[in-house]
Amino acid sequence: MGFRSDFLWGGATAANQCEGGYDQGGRGLANVDVIPTGPDRSAIIQGKEKMLAFDDTHFYPAKEAIDMYHHYKEDIALFAEMGFKTYRLSIAWTRIFPLGDELEPNEEGLLFYQRLFEECQKHGIEPLVTITHFDCPIHLIKEYGGWRNRKMLTFYERLCRTVFTRYKGLVRYWLTFNEINMILHAPFLGAGLCFEPGEDEEQVKYQAAHHELVASAIATKIAHEIDPENQVGCMLAAGSYYAFNCNPENVWSSRTKDRQNYFFIDVQARGYYPTYALKQMEQAGIELVTEEKDFELLAEHTVDFISFSYYSSRVAPVKDGEQAETAGNIFASVKNPFLEASEWGWQIDPLGLRITLNDIWDRYQKPMFIVENGLGVVDVPDETGYVEDDYRIDYLAAHIQAMKDAVELDGVDLIGYTTWGCIDLVSAGTGEMKKRYGFIYVDRDNEGNGTLKRTKKKSFDWYKQVIASNGENLAQN
Repeated sequence: MGFRSDFLWGGATAANQCEGGYDQGGRGLANVDVIPTGPDRSAIIQGKEKMLAFDDTHFYPAKEAIDMYHHYKEDIALFAEMGFKTYRLSIAWTRIFPLGDELEPNEEGLLFYQRLFEECQKHGIEPLVTITHFDCPIHLIKEYGGWRNRKMLTFYERLCRTVFTRYKGLVRYWLTFNEINMILHAPFLGAGLCFEPGEDEEQVKYQAAHHELVASAIATKIAHEIDPENQVGCMLAAGSYYAFNCNPENVWSSRTKDRQNYFFIDVQARGYYPTYALKQMEQAGIELVTEEKDFELLAEHTVDFISFSYYSSRVAPVKDGEQAETAGNIFASVKNPFLEASEWGWQIDPLGLRITLNDIWDRYQKPMFIVENGLGVVDVPDETGYVEDDYRIDYLAAHIQAMKDAVELDGVDLIGYTTWGCIDLVSAGTGEMKKRYGFIYVDRDNEGNGTLKRTKKKSFDWYKQVIASNGENLAQN
């Protein structure tokens, strides 16, 4: 019993939240670079306020982040010391194609990731690579309107063919789009969408989503053609919705919210648009512009596994009265009176992870991979940089136990687990450094000050023990 012997333990990051070096090695500018901290961040992420270049009045944390561009060897050595079997990371599209529509890739960018993957393999770490983790080249947004434009399929296919060919034998596990359902909640972040006054935003979002879904199928097709050993997954921002009570209207509300999330994965895993989604679009007056070959691609090139992020469960909007909502989430949720919340209002629910695992397994019957799970907290280091983060250990231990129960007691097929932010990095939601997730403390603050020194937290040795025991020893020393 317990986790499979080849279970892939590790941690996860994204290029735009840790890499930095935004103007080095021939890299071009991307949407993720120009999203600032502060009060304008939310409107920009949602495509309500257009920002396609830097200005002098905002701070842009992705410019330098934690400078993994220059520290990756040191960081990977620390991951190896913890015993990582896998490291989930993403490729910055604009390192490979600085504008996005070039015919030939940037060799310096290709070489950077080649060296990074070789460093992982040197330490026995299997890279799990997200092709697009919210990256969209600024040039493609200005010239083509981002993923609203079908021409993006050509540019994405070129990116995929390039990286699958170059990294054959170095990378076997791939994810096509990070949290693809975020396109509905953060369209500039998820698809490079900026809305014009009077534009039908829902029409634009769903058309862009269709393009991304077809692009994902194309990527899966190419990956399998170039290397039959490649395993390609989709990626969902998960967390099951609960009904607030047994009022049937509230139960239906929770079912509807779950469907909104699963719609994308239904297409990627099953190969066709579910009837409820077609009806929903019809009722909203959304008419997708498609080609016949789109549906053949979707049907013939479904993903090999389902990956997802899980931080908290959610409670669906209430139909029979006003209820308080949680703070700090891109996904709005009614407060759950049975759960405690983090400093950012994320409701902590380990059992919810088991529920989510079962929901996904029952729905798709495909192997699953938890690629993000963690607790964002203000860590207070001592004078040496050491953090005694018992709260993080408690959170992770409870969630690992829940996924162990899902495997042992419920029989779900789980192939791996990567905690989010295995090293402190910039928060995607808020742009802050003080919202820390890592096993490794990085000396950098919200304003970009600090030495970037890396220091192991208490949780570092704890996670090392978890991996060494294949999840059997979750005790805190």
